[in-house]
Amino acid sequence: MAPPGPAGAHPTPAEPLSRSIFRKFLLMLCSLLTSLYVFYCLAERCQTLAGPVVRPSGGGEEAGAPGRGALAGGPRELAVWPAAAQRKRLLQRQQRRRRRPPAPRDDGQEAAWEEEPPGLAGGPGGSGAGSSAAEAPPGTLALLLDEGSKQLPQAIIIGVKKGGTRALLEFLRVHPDVRAVGAEPHFFDRSYDKGLAWYRDLMPRTLDGQITMEKTPSYFVTREAPARISAMSKDTKLIVVVRDPVTRAISDYTQTLSKRPDIPTFESLTFKNRTTGLIDTSWSAIQIGIYAKHLEHWLRHFPIGQMLFVSGERLISDPAGELGRVQDFLGLKRIITDKHFYFNKTKGFPCLKKAEGSSKPHCLGKTKGRTHPEIDREVVRLLREFYRPFNLKFYQMTGQDFGWDG
Repeated sequence: MAPPGPAGAHPTPAEPLSRSIFRKFLLMLCSLLTSLYVFYCLAERCQTLAGPVVRPSGGGEEAGAPGRGALAGGPRELAVWPAAAQRKRLLQRQQRRRRRPPAPRDDGQEAAWEEEPPGLAGGPGGSGAGSSAAEAPPGTLALLLDEGSKQLPQAIIIGVKKGGTRALLEFLRVHPDVRAVGAEPHFFDRSYDKGLAWYRDLMPRTLDGQITMEKTPSYFVTREAPARISAMSKDTKLIVVVRDPVTRAISDYTQTLSKRPDIPTFESLTFKNRTTGLIDTSWSAIQIGIYAKHLEHWLRHFPIGQMLFVSGERLISDPAGELGRVQDFLGLKRIITDKHFYFNKTKGFPCLKKAEGSSKPHCLGKTKGRTHPEIDREVVRLLREFYRPFNLKFYQMTGQDFGWDG
């Protein structure tokens, strides 16, 4: 029998076994910790990036019908978004947004303020691919992630041209619960044959609790518009921005003159016969200001309580006060207040101290606040006499005295 070797020269069978068990234990521990970390990350992501929960609708809603949370493509499904998580994401995105001034336009349309998220210049807008109303309003990142849904508008600014509709829309877009198309869709007057699905695709995506809006001032004077909007939804809220019809007509002429310097004088366009003082009501600049006549068409389809009449003059002198009325009418919390405005003496109207997502003040473009040409006082006097009975009737119909004849 061979003598035993030196102590410790050969490991006992128990030593490699214990090391093997220890290595397996470490691997299992690492695997467990990794799994827990992955599970934690997934849970956290699911909390803030929750997808839509699909459930059957109760009313067999038609495609294109307005309704909160309805998916753009389906009549039988509603997307129910976790309100708290979506609101949190909306606020986070608004902090990352920045705005840039509008590019000049050559088609005569009012240029919209444009918005874009950092690092996404030139990316897709929020109003539908290829639409003339393309924009990137609040929550642009949500649009790029294909979140929310496109809704038909619950509220429309229907008029009037040169009354202050652009200012009202841009002021309203400061509100986190308002999502609006920047450019004018002109659906109910020019593109109705394209259908509601086309119209809805122009709208920005909205999250739960947000209002979809658009503004097209020519709707107010379009005979077919009231019936068409009523056919879309009888619950649509309508906003009309009105202004002294004489001042409005001069402003309208001034805009046309800036594009066509060779047009006849304001005086020659105003009268059919200057000698008799007969006003030419076929001229659109005059015809638009006969507010009572146009309102009669709307009241055949909508109750007066479903319409809000905003004073263009007070929108300049007291923007926060008028915005307060508008926010109440739309059922919104009064977020837009005096602190949002300052008066620009050069332009002659209020501007935003700090647009949403920007650290700089913002005013409407240079096409706003044009200097009006000098109009003969006698022409102005005759126009005021012409409009006075129509104004008084309009005051009675709306229950508001706008003070144009004081």
